[in-house]
Amino acid sequence: MRAAVLRGGTVETRIVDDPVPGPGQLLVRSLACGICASDLHFMDHPEAGADDDSGMSTYDQDVDIVMGHEYCAEVVDYGPGTERRIPVGTRVSSLPVLATPAGRRIIGQNPDSPGGFGELFLLTEAITRVVVSDLPSEIVCVADAISVGWSTASRAQLTVNEAALVIGCGAIALSAIGRLKDLGVGPIVAADLVASRRATALAMGADVVVDPAEVSPYEAWRNAAGSRASCVVFECVGVPGVLDSIIKGCERGTRIFSVGGPPEGDHLHTLTAKRKGISIQFGGGPSMDHWDEAFRAVCSGGLDVGPMLGHTVGLDGVPAALDAARDANGPARIIVVPGS
Repeated sequence: MRAAVLRGGTVETRIVDDPVPGPGQLLVRSLACGICASDLHFMDHPEAGADDDSGMSTYDQDVDIVMGHEYCAEVVDYGPGTERRIPVGTRVSSLPVLATPAGRRIIGQNPDSPGGFGELFLLTEAITRVVVSDLPSEIVCVADAISVGWSTASRAQLTVNEAALVIGCGAIALSAIGRLKDLGVGPIVAADLVASRRATALAMGADVVVDPAEVSPYEAWRNAAGSRASCVVFECVGVPGVLDSIIKGCERGTRIFSVGGPPEGDHLHTLTAKRKGISIQFGGGPSMDHWDEAFRAVCSGGLDVGPMLGHTVGLDGVPAALDAARDANGPARIIVVPGS
């Protein structure tokens, strides 16, 4: 098959062996796959997984890896021991985790769990979901990105006496904003240095957007929320120093949900956090229930992800698209369509 292959820190498009489905696995054809910031973090920071002994995410620079974990695909064939409940040709997606005899692997972040930047890849049948929608695959594939912010906003369980402040307006932040709006939370204040991302945040449901270089996000939040509200901050940047700046700038008693996660780590003024009585919840992927909810919301059109989408590229365009995805002024998602 043709695939955009990561090896030695660079990506090139070439011919590689077709994956072979094992027990409980489906062979699927990639129809569309989003480029995520996690793809960039994975390829740029191989050292980040050095302390991860789970084996779920493994970057061996001397071995081919096909990235891509936000996908819509169609069933091609079945591995041994499968129920074959989903007919060949059916459009599907799934939480990007592949069950293998050696353990669970993140799809697109292991040599033995290739992702959607190739023509073919593998899914775990038990967690594969059928696409019940007429929407294009380029829209459906964004559901996994939506699930992360969706899950974080759902877990936050904001009360009527709390108001949200979203720092950063990338894809995860935009999905959190969409879910908060869906839950009736308000006001939602969002901050980003890039004007186009602030505009997209408004389109996804933010009530107030600010440029943090010009206006303090915390002042903007106080003006929007009033003196009686408590602050819940969603940190969605993933750059060292941002979470610490939130600790130093936020209100006393603030709850922080940090999903940014800079690969190189961070330094935090924990004593300041202690004195302010700040609670910090770090990341974690979406639960299966939250993933399913986000998937249904995208497939039904109940959550309009159109404002997040940019252009599409074929496999030959993946290396350049990865570079373009680093541009903060670009769209939240560039979509790879292997068959184009």
